[in-house]
Amino acid sequence: MGRKPNYSFERMERQKLKASKKASRLEAKKERTEKRKAENTELSDKIEVDSQSPPEVL
Repeated sequence: MGRKPNYSFERMERQKLKASKKASRLEAKKERTEKRKAENTELSDKIEVDSQSPPEVL
């Protein structure tokens, strides 16, 4: 004889898995955006420094 199904427990387990997967994806997305923003600020700082230097006379 099989066991009595516990649908609410199984549903809660699925929801827990979905939530943890979603949280890990969100964390990875935040890390990517922070990395991209850091690279963009470095590039913009470099461009500002280059634009502040006087033009070279040939």
